[in-house]
Amino acid sequence: MIPIKKEGILLCKTELAFENDSVLNPGIIQEENTVHMLYRAVRKGNYSTIGYCKFEGPLQLVQRNNTPLLIPYSDAASKGVEDPRIVKIEGVYYITYTAYDGINALGALVTSTDLLHFDRVGIIVPKFTFDEFKQLAECNNLVNSKYFRHVRHFRPDEEVFLWDKDVIFFPRKINGKLAFLHRIRPGIQLVLIDSLTDLTKEFWNQYFLHFNEHIILDPIGTNHESGFIGGGCPPIETKEGWLLIYHGVYDTSEGYIYSAAAALLDIDDPTKVIARLVDPLFAPELDYEKNGVVSNVVFPTGTALFNDTLYIYYGAADKCIACASLSLNGLLNELLLNKTQNER
Repeated sequence: MIPIKKEGILLCKTELAFENDSVLNPGIIQEENTVHMLYRAVRKGNYSTIGYCKFEGPLQLVQRNNTPLLIPYSDAASKGVEDPRIVKIEGVYYITYTAYDGINALGALVTSTDLLHFDRVGIIVPKFTFDEFKQLAECNNLVNSKYFRHVRHFRPDEEVFLWDKDVIFFPRKINGKLAFLHRIRPGIQLVLIDSLTDLTKEFWNQYFLHFNEHIILDPIGTNHESGFIGGGCPPIETKEGWLLIYHGVYDTSEGYIYSAAAALLDIDDPTKVIARLVDPLFAPELDYEKNGVVSNVVFPTGTALFNDTLYIYYGAADKCIACASLSLNGLLNELLLNKTQNER
């Protein structure tokens, strides 16, 4: 494996009420030498908003706001907005996050042209019950049986939807279509649309009827990602394909272990997996990664590229924000040593 440098902790909680419990899982957008960070800020009682800070270069903090940048605005996010990701497509910032109401966790979207004013789109993933999903997705017997094990039980009077998180847009259109990843456990799926208005009930009915065609990665083996996986950082366009940094989860007798993982997707058809690392890209090793609100977690959510050095920003033990760096070309070369069959 290529050398990984742990750059250390970049951001910790403060005494400010909106982030006095923890900070974690930042969305990152790089504009020349400036790195904008939109991070999950948690106040005591597990209520999340999205904070903002700015770096010059990959690591030098120069600005940190003392109020949230984004707050919940609907009942769907009454318990918080979590785990933002951000890309810029044709001059518009697409900021995705998980809206949490205490029962349901669903991917949502806001857009902006200046990171000061925001247009709220709302939830963009399907609001289907588990039974509705199962009835459609199991029709052709081609879907991993693990998809039908994640049933949650609540009181009969509660409206419970299939959890659909880790919504992450590609940073440009692919063959003229908007593309985004999302995560219905245990794998990572892809959506291609002409417009956000395409995301209707009928669209999702057809999507789930052919669900196997939209799964790009599923857990494999008995290793670091054998439990479940999920999207991490927005895909990075490279000469070899789309570089996807994601998280893999391994279930142990002492709880889950979250590691960073990497795969390479075809540049024109990202349902085709070109290569996939067999081992973790990096895993919880240091105290701040192994001990926290949720221990043994590295959760990558954003990147910045300076020359050949790729900086990967991640939540550490659901407590703080840290960074790791590596050679981009070194990672691509390592991936190309691990080519795989198309996993679709």
